[in-house]
Amino acid sequence: MTTTGAPKGTRIDAHHHTWELARRPQGWLDPPPMAPVRRDFTLDDYASTAAEADIGRSVLVQVLADAQETREFLALAARSQTVAGVVGWADLTRPGLPGELAELAASPGGDLLRGIRHLVQGEDDPRWLARDDVRGGLREVAAAGLTYDLLVAPHQLPAAIETVRALPELSFVLDHLAKPPVASGRLEPWAGLIRELAAEQNVTAKISGLITEADWHDWDAARLRPYVDVALEAFGPSRLMFGSDWPVCLLAGSLPDWAETALALLTDAGVPAAERDEIFRGTATRVYRLG
Repeated sequence: MTTTGAPKGTRIDAHHHTWELARRPQGWLDPPPMAPVRRDFTLDDYASTAAEADIGRSVLVQVLADAQETREFLALAARSQTVAGVVGWADLTRPGLPGELAELAASPGGDLLRGIRHLVQGEDDPRWLARDDVRGGLREVAAAGLTYDLLVAPHQLPAAIETVRALPELSFVLDHLAKPPVASGRLEPWAGLIRELAAEQNVTAKISGLITEADWHDWDAARLRPYVDVALEAFGPSRLMFGSDWPVCLLAGSLPDWAETALALLTDAGVPAAERDEIFRGTATRVYRLG
């Protein structure tokens, strides 16, 4: 992995990734549809495309359930002028979790650790988040002063809602608006569950990952608008943040194209400039404590 200078931009990208396949294989990229992103993506690659989208700082988010990847990301962030925070991975069910979190915080770049995430979307149990051992781990995440990124599919939202209510001391961030069924055009039951989740004040959400929930080859702003409108109504601009989900977004479109689509959707929805700035900068700065 390489280091890079900071893009000259004003926006914050609250969600992107990086990987080098020889260093850390990515088995989830093996299916044929993933071929367009089955190659290395470094921070230098990210910096060049982020600059085109007026992005100056970012949050680097874990890809694998691997604590060593998190250590590598923290070290990478420490050498980068782009990455302002890291959301890593730790085993929430491990009895030694407090020690593991402390070790991550003490490692090179550990002062940039801002949150923890687990790939809950891949768990077979739709109520995985409601397990006692998982809830215990989430309490340790809160005690460490970290946020928790919720990566869930719509059918896992009921357990996510219960968990957010049960842990008011923890700041949750919902990734990709819980992956709504954009390709089908359906809103329910996703929309109702999003409104229920947003009623809890300890959760914010990322407008991210939507174009890859649409038809990758046939999407436009009009198809995304109903889902962004639900998010705006439910969370409000002060609890929403923009994320690119680069390089996964490349399956459906470029980072600059997605950023400009997001801006157009917010503008067309009548979101004032100051509130758009919250989504493109303020919320992420506050929630992830990006100095």
